[in-house]
Parts: sequence; structure tokens; C-alpha cells
Amino acid sequence: SITTAILFVTAPILISTTSRNAHVSTSAFTPSRIVSPHIFPLFSATADEQSKQEDKEFVPYIITRGDGSTGGGGLPMPNKSKNMKQKLEVDMTAANANTQDVDDVDDDGLRRPKVGAEMPNGRPSWFRVPAPSQSEKSRYAEVKNSLQDLNLHTVCEEAQCPNIGECWNGGTGTIMLLGDTCTRGCMFCAVDTSQAPPPPDPFEPFKTADAISRWGVDYIVLTSVDRDDIPDGGSGHFAATVELIKHQKPEMLVECLVSDFRGDLEAVSKIALSGLDVYAHNVETVERLQKFVRDPRAGYQQSLSTLEHAKKVKPGLYTKTSIMLGLGETDEEVTQAMKDLRAIDVDVVTFGQYLRPTDNHLSVVDYVTPEKFDEFRRIGEELGFKYVASGPMVRSSYKAGEFYIEHMIKKERNEQEQEEQNQDRDIIMNKQ
Repeated sequence: SITTAILFVTAPILISTTSRNAHVSTSAFTPSRIVSPHIFPLFSATADEQSKQEDKEFVPYIITRGDGSTGGGGLPMPNKSKNMKQKLEVDMTAANANTQDVDDVDDDGLRRPKVGAEMPNGRPSWFRVPAPSQSEKSRYAEVKNSLQDLNLHTVCEEAQCPNIGECWNGGTGTIMLLGDTCTRGCMFCAVDTSQAPPPPDPFEPFKTADAISRWGVDYIVLTSVDRDDIPDGGSGHFAATVELIKHQKPEMLVECLVSDFRGDLEAVSKIALSGLDVYAHNVETVERLQKFVRDPRAGYQQSLSTLEHAKKVKPGLYTKTSIMLGLGETDEEVTQAMKDLRAIDVDVVTFGQYLRPTDNHLSVVDYVTPEKFDEFRRIGEELGFKYVASGPMVRSSYKAGEFYIEHMIKKERNEQEQEEQNQDRDIIMNKQ
């Protein structure tokens, strides 16, 4: 007898992430996995034969998709030596390296990212984040609705951050000032760009302070797009926002993640002296890769100069920066970047995996393992950073890090106050 069999095989929906610049997305159903081509004609196999065929053809999804350990690799650094290429070609021929392209190797073996370059095959298992709660009564919905009511923007949404569900459900959000359109075009970032964005909302500082008071949080991060179209880069707007927040809630800890203001140190001073607690600016990547990753108006030394100046004009101010990994950097370059940051007394550094937001952005060169992230954390702590957040899903504004920094700041300030009280007591006793 012949048994009729209709087989439906669906691909699982996968919550995946792309960059800090990342967004939460679902993988598409794979047509070849929806209906097996071997079930036609419908009367061509018995149920037993069909079962054997199905078992033979089934391959776990993670295997067909890949685990991120192969592919990618970026491109070699440009301007390679012609003689070196010829030498490599001879060496490779002698070694029968017929699978290696000479153009994929450069003098120093250094790699760089590029738009449209090959991506790693699949993604490692450690890239999984909880999807935002869909409940109308969730903290996520509360934060989202309050932002919409006040017409405020968050970097969580604009940069399509993968941690948005976790952070918002925990009551942490990063407010983006000065609108949602950037004047720069960094090749890793998903924020909209324009050389003539709409003017800032003059009432935004007031609305921001009001929104924060509604949330009832103790630590808030303010950030912004780059606004090179404004004479002071928007630093006055930032300073006004911080002052209003501190006026409404003096105990509130405020972190400002700001632009480099094209090296304008007066703009840096304006924010550093506004009453904020943490001055943050991201160097984004190691020195060698700056021109491939960031807008031409940004630069490694320029970024370092702003972080250094903030600490100079306000001693005791905490400074913080962030670096993306997986763009072709070497371990030595990451360590050197940490040394450069400690040389200007930066207090906090975070490391996270770069994830491509769209096909029009830089391809991932490689996925850095959790073990490697932990190694960089250990090196950073040995170099003297007060706090190092290092992990694949860590971003420059992330609630776990903010929670630690909040308690670190409060602890150190309490210790300082206690020391001052002890000194005052000693002075009084000596006078007696």
C-alpha cells in the first residue's frame, strides 16, 4: 500500500543581534526547509521510507547557518609592497597553498574592515538576548510610552541597540539629545545622517529633566548625535540639560556620552563644568583602524585630547570610553589603546563586539570569544582602570556597568566625606 505523506519543516525563528549599533531581528524562513523537495510526487514513498529520508536530510539549524568561526577575515591593509606580494606568491606556490589568495595577505598580516566584505558564516551561540516584553504593563512599555509622550529620542532605539529590552525593563535608558540625525557618517553606526539636520528643540533640556524625574532612576546617561552644524557642537545644550536635572534632583548621577566637538576644548570645558558626574567619549577602535571605521572628522588623538582636557578642568571628574572589537584589531593594539587611555587617567573602559547593523555598514571581521573579552578585562584592571566592562554584548551605555559605576561613585564620595570629617575632627582636637 502507498501512504500519502505531507511534510512541513519550518526554520526556527531566531532572535539575533547586529551592532551598537545593532538591532534585534528575526531570521527569515528558509524555503528549502519549509517543504522538502523530496515529498513530490506525493505518492512516491511509503511512510517508512519518508521517515528514513527525513532523518537522513535533517541538519541542525546552527550547523547549516554556521557558528561564526569560519568566513569573514576582513581585508588586508592597503598599499602593500609589490615585492612582498611577489615573495608571498613564491612562498605560497612552494607550500602548495592553492586556497589562499595573495591579495588577502599583507606585509604585517594586519586586517581591516570594509563595507561589503565577506561576513563570518553564522553567529556564535553567545549572541542571544531576550526580546523586549510585549506586555503593556511592563517597565519596557512604561519607558517607551513616556519617551513618546515627551517626544524624546534614545540611542537605544536610534542605534538599534540589542540590549534595549533588558535595559528598559530594568528602568535604564540613554536619552539622545539634539535630535535623531547626525552630521557625520561613521561606517559602523545606524543613526540617520544629514549635513543640515533640523535645529535642536530649545525646550528639550526642560522636557528631558521632566522625563527623568518621572522615571525615578538614580543614574542617567545623556548622549547625542554629532552636530557639527552648531557652532559649539551642542555643548551648551548639554550643559543646560545637566544643570536642570541637577536642579530637580541633586542626588541624580549624570553621565554624558558626548562628541569630540572636533577638538574644541572650550566646548569640552562647558560640559565638564556643568555638574555632571561622568564625562564619556568613545574612541571606538584602535588607532590604526580609525580612518576605516570613523568619520574623517574624528580621530584617535583628537578623542584622547578631549578626555584628557575634561579631567584637567574638573579634577575628580570620572572619564569613560568604549572600544568595539571584531574589526580587525590585534591583541597588542587593544592593549596599547588601554595604555594610552590610562596615560591620560581615564577611569572606565568598556569593550563590546561590533555587530553590523545593515549591509551598508562595515562587515564584521571576526567574532571575539568571551574568553578573549575576559582577558582584556583582566589586563585593563591590572593597568589601573577603576572599572572595566568587557563582553560580547556590552555597550558603552549598559545598565550593568552603570549600576557598578553608580555604587563606585557613591562609595568613593562617602569615603572622601568621611576622610574630610576626620580631618576636621583632628583640627578641632588639636586646637583644644
